[in-house]
Amino acid sequence: MNVKAFVAASVIAAFVTPAIAADSYYVVQDVKTKKCTITESKPTTSETTVVSGDTVYKTRSEAETGMKSVKVCTSN
Repeated sequence: MNVKAFVAASVIAAFVTPAIAADSYYVVQDVKTKKCTITESKPTTSETTVVSGDTVYKTRSEAETGMKSVKVCTSN
């Protein structure tokens, strides 16, 4: 009986873990256009850069509020 519970918990964890990891938002700026946007993944190229430092937002609305407070984003 314990084996069945362990297998069930493992299956549930396999589906829940990626969903939790997807809840991260970054405020990024395009290097060429200087336009700020919100992304769900940290940039891996040099075309965009994170402008909110090491801040990772949990919701899109938090990221939108954070983008309004970033000086380089409000000046454009």
